[in-house]
Amino acid sequence: MTATITPEAEATSPEPGRRPLGKIIVRWLTTTDHKVIGHLYLITSFAFFLFAGVMAMLMRAELAEPGGQIVGEETYNQLFTMHGTIMLLLFATPLFVGFANEIMPLQIGAPDVAFPRLNMLSYWLFLFGGIIASIAFIMPGGAASFGWTAYAPLSDAVNSPGVGGDLWIMGLWMAGLGTILGGVNFVTTIFTMRAPGMTMFRMPIFTWNTLVTSLLVLMAFPILAGALLMLEADRRLGAHVFDPANGGAILWQHLFWFFGHPEVYIIFLPAAGLVTMMIYTLARTPLVGYRAIVLALLATGFFGFAVWAHHMLTAGLGMLEMMLISAASFAVSVPAAIQIFSWLATLWQGRLRITGAALFLLGFLFIFVLGGLTGVMVAVLPFNWQVHDTYFIVAHLHYVLIGGMVFP
Repeated sequence: MTATITPEAEATSPEPGRRPLGKIIVRWLTTTDHKVIGHLYLITSFAFFLFAGVMAMLMRAELAEPGGQIVGEETYNQLFTMHGTIMLLLFATPLFVGFANEIMPLQIGAPDVAFPRLNMLSYWLFLFGGIIASIAFIMPGGAASFGWTAYAPLSDAVNSPGVGGDLWIMGLWMAGLGTILGGVNFVTTIFTMRAPGMTMFRMPIFTWNTLVTSLLVLMAFPILAGALLMLEADRRLGAHVFDPANGGAILWQHLFWFFGHPEVYIIFLPAAGLVTMMIYTLARTPLVGYRAIVLALLATGFFGFAVWAHHMLTAGLGMLEMMLISAASFAVSVPAAIQIFSWLATLWQGRLRITGAALFLLGFLFIFVLGGLTGVMVAVLPFNWQVHDTYFIVAHLHYVLIGGMVFP
């Protein structure tokens, strides 16, 4: 017997396979599914990317002609501070967490990450931390304006009064805590939840990139978190940790760049893993030099912590220290070169299909190599002393980050 559906019933029944919007929203807000959490990370990261991109366009419009036309000096400083902060810590770093959530458990045959609820907590800490840091634009006094590096004493309560600096500090601390918890989750998942028979050297390259990046997060972000809390103690409790009279200005630089240089590789390595997967897929050939790339990743992680002071070669360090840092800065280019030659050899061995994705990959290779070559240049001490804090360094930074992460 066939059931008859009236037009009225048909009009009020949901479409097959479609769920009410309210249920979808509730599911996304309460989910512990690593794929959905990955979606949330990617969507939120790109929202911050667009926000920071508007700031960049305002700054470039202001600099197009001499004199103030678009924004005032204080607003410009706020835009400069928040653009760098959002691009590095609220776009590029969470983008890694999003892609790792989407891809890594599937690659190792895991049903989910090791700690699903902790995974969701990590996202909410990132989201609310980013909102807290950014919402200062509408607060009295505006957002933080001491530069994205927050150098002491520019970032103390005397030179940067107002609540904007405090919101910047505590927002980044909260977002950083979420990133640390995400790193714990990924390392535990990779070590304990691989499918039977999947040894370490059978893991896909992107999983290796996720592992090395997560280890960098676990070593670098706690340094930033501690430094931020000490800076807030200086601002509100009179702690004088970063008082220049006690050497605090140099101490902040050491702590910030001990986090800040590994952060470059926290941004680049996941993108490099995506590039590796895309290159051998588009070239339709096996990857050339799998083990060499794995060793290069491990070496990159090591050298990433050995060269933090090459951001401080004009800060008055001793000559021996500067020479060692200079030598390590040259050495860090070797693992990156190994990866690039592996990618080129894979392309040479295969037959590349010229698609939109392939064009972005070729653009990545060209732009990133320019960034790498300018990085070798600034490792030369006399040259570094001349170009430090000039637009040469700004260009180098953006060649590396746009070529090394945004293009992939």
